[in-house]
Amino acid sequence: MESVRAVLVDIDGVLTVSWQPLPGAVEALRAVRDAGLGVVLVTNTTSRSRASLAGSLAERGFPVTAEDVLTAPAAAAVQLAGARVALLNSGDIRADLEGITLVGDSGSDDDVPDVVLLGGAGPEFGYEALNRAFGRLQRGARLVAMHRNLYWRTDEGLQLDAGAFLAGLEAAAGVEAEVTGKPSRAFFEAALGRLGVSAEQALMIGDDVEYDVLAAQRLGITGVLVRTGKFLPQTLERASGRPDHVLDSFADLPALLGLAQ
Repeated sequence: MESVRAVLVDIDGVLTVSWQPLPGAVEALRAVRDAGLGVVLVTNTTSRSRASLAGSLAERGFPVTAEDVLTAPAAAAVQLAGARVALLNSGDIRADLEGITLVGDSGSDDDVPDVVLLGGAGPEFGYEALNRAFGRLQRGARLVAMHRNLYWRTDEGLQLDAGAFLAGLEAAAGVEAEVTGKPSRAFFEAALGRLGVSAEQALMIGDDVEYDVLAAQRLGITGVLVRTGKFLPQTLERASGRPDHVLDSFADLPALLGLAQ
């Protein structure tokens, strides 16, 4: 694959599960770096800031810094700059939301934010919080989601994510959410711009066949699906297209690229 100059890499389920490195992932990312290929980590993770993500990965041996990480929250901050935003999210990502004004829940019903912004799901996604978001949408707020992921994998198995709640809010309020992370075209284009390469010179590797791989392929990026993380055989069978490549894990990427390890 001599045309590939840069690699877009999902984090959760590809490099790590519950923030523990998958076998061979550290060594494989080092091989990609040593070959001089550009790398950007593209993630829909919404529980931690870019700096926190990069710090955790570096502590586990991955050769990355915060500048290598593009997150859905950071993309949302760019898209919503200057807006008043009601955030529903599990985790602290305020460091990546610079430029927007976060609105609390203590205001009157007449104080409608510009945007209801959904991040990753967790205990915060209870009835009261979701009903408050529904009310704000009814009163004219825009619905923006950092992603549509239905579930993700931890060391305890698959866990429900925000996409399941997002579908309900869309149906109840009669609106369609704008998405800032994967599979948004703008998100992938931002990653390509950061790397300074064209779609044809890039490869995307992820564990979500629709939002990681096929979404990238629709832009002309080479797509690689790994059988780790949230991968399920039945999901691949039902997918809207076929990945360019399917690997057992990220550890197999250097061989696909013809790199020495």
